[in-house]
Amino acid sequence: MAKIKLTKGELKCRRDALSQYQRYLPTLQLKKQQLQIEILHLNEILQDRRPRQERERQAAKRWAGLLTDAGHEMKKWLAVSRVVKGMRNVAGVNLPVFEDALFEDAAYDLFLTPLWVDAGLEALRRLGRLREEIGVLEEAGRILRDELRVTTQRVNLFEKVKIPEAQEAIRAIKIYIGDQMTNAVGRSKIAKRKIEAVMYEAAAHEVAA
Repeated sequence: MAKIKLTKGELKCRRDALSQYQRYLPTLQLKKQQLQIEILHLNEILQDRRPRQERERQAAKRWAGLLTDAGHEMKKWLAVSRVVKGMRNVAGVNLPVFEDALFEDAAYDLFLTPLWVDAGLEALRRLGRLREEIGVLEEAGRILRDELRVTTQRVNLFEKVKIPEAQEAIRAIKIYIGDQMTNAVGRSKIAKRKIEAVMYEAAAHEVAA
């Protein structure tokens, strides 16, 4: 802790600072709690999506070989052309939200192409959408964890450093000022007694004369 100025002006500054810390700390604690809850919620969603992704992957295996045999154009139609994301705010943090994964239109002759191609494309695209959704959820999780780390550091700084420092400084300044006032009163009484003694002695001389 930096050296404390033992003055009334410094006492006011420290009291003002303490008031700000104590007012801001509950906001930080609430933000920390909201972030923790949101991280738990995201983890629950991921615990649902990841097993689903594995099920979709297993189901899509039989289509993958067939579509590969159907020609190189099929791979192009399975590539994600754009991921559509929204945004939502949690405790002052902007998080990406998965809305959709878009693919290039599959342009093939409906009369010459086997019927299973439609079903195969849809199964593999469903897997692609799920993969992109998980990616966005993981991105949101990283953002939340980074923000939680920073917020936790700030909470600890206020709880364990700033507030105790301000309280200790206020205590030290009040003790010093109190001691100074006590000493001043003591010196005032001594000076008063000396003055009274001088006046008494002067009065005694006048009477003797």
